[in-house]
Formats: sequence, C-alpha cells, structure tokens
Amino acid sequence: MYIILLGAPGAGKGTQADILSSELNLAHVASGDLFREALKKETELGLLAKFYMERGKLVPDEITIKMILQRIEMPDCDSGCLFDGFPRTLAQAEALDKGLTDKGKHIDKVVYIKVSDEELLKRLGGRWLCQDCQTPYHLLTVPPKVPGKCDKCGGELYQRDDDKEDTIKERLRVFFGQTIPIVDYYRNQSKLIEVNGDRGIQEVAKEIIPSLGVK
Repeated sequence: MYIILLGAPGAGKGTQADILSSELNLAHVASGDLFREALKKETELGLLAKFYMERGKLVPDEITIKMILQRIEMPDCDSGCLFDGFPRTLAQAEALDKGLTDKGKHIDKVVYIKVSDEELLKRLGGRWLCQDCQTPYHLLTVPPKVPGKCDKCGGELYQRDDDKEDTIKERLRVFFGQTIPIVDYYRNQSKLIEVNGDRGIQEVAKEIIPSLGVK
C-alpha cells in the first residue's frame, strides 16, 4: 500500500507514521529526513536543495519530487510506503500521482489527521528541543526531568522560533491554505480518510489502522 499522512504541524503525523510503519511493515518516507540525508551526503539533488535553502527560498517542487521518486525506487518501498510531510501542495500531489502511475503504482489511501487550532497551539507552543542531540520534549506531555536540561545528554533545551505563538499561527495559516486543495483533490478520488487527531496517540492509531482496510 502507498499511504499519505496529511496533518498540520503538531498533528502527530510523524508519530502515527512510526506506529503504522511498524504495524503494516511499510517504509516511512519523510520528506524532511530525505532533505537532511541528501544534504549530508551532498548528492546532486541535495546540493541543489541547499542552494535554495541557504537563500531562504522554498525548494522547487521539481527537486523535492525527484527526491521522493528516487526514494521509492529503493527495495524497502517495493511493497509500498508511508509518505509523511509530502505532498505539501496540489502541484506536488499531481506530480506524485504521475510519477507513481509511470511506475505502475498508485496512492491507495490518504489519512488526514484533523486537529483543532486550540490543540495545535497548545502542542506546538510547549515544544522544546535539546540543542545537542535534538531530542524533543513537551512541557505538558513529555517534560524533562530537570527543567531546561536534556534527560539523555544533559544539553540545554531551546525553543525554535517557529514554535513561538505568532510564528505558529502563520505556519498554520500557510498550511491550511496549501492543504485544503490537496484534501479536496484526494476526496474527489475517494481516497481520503479523516480522523480526529485531538485525542491521544493510541486512540488515533486505533482509528486509522482499521480504516485502511488492514486486519
């Protein structure tokens, strides 16, 4: 199965992707991980992406899509995969469909994890990271044992600029502006599954797995 997970920042896409990947034995393809790996290895596409990122510009769809299509040619994606963080725009969704069709494949299901604005602000606003090992914490749900210190390495915790309230609101505005057309695109293909993401991690997972038609 080829499955897409959609959801706003803080909706829990990555967490649900990890659960589903384990339950369904599918590769977890996260666009953010692909960029980091490509930059680290200095691949041709990674260097192209770096050119735009260093200038504060969005990486063109063409580069992102090529990375994704290269990734799904790897053996662990032969039986399918979970897309996390991609597609982000309607143009990317259409290009992904074309790329898969050219390979004799297609998207089976698209899971949209819907979370209220209030809950998203609460989740994102309490998120802190270790500056050394990047372990994430949340002041409400996963607080560090010692305030301001990482449990794993003792590093200082910090809050990213894009996790501050004004920035969060702008991120959500941009996300919903881009994503509603994608939601409608897959709904019109009868592939969309909407789940209530305001609940706990396991509750959400228990709704998603049966909805995929997997026993």
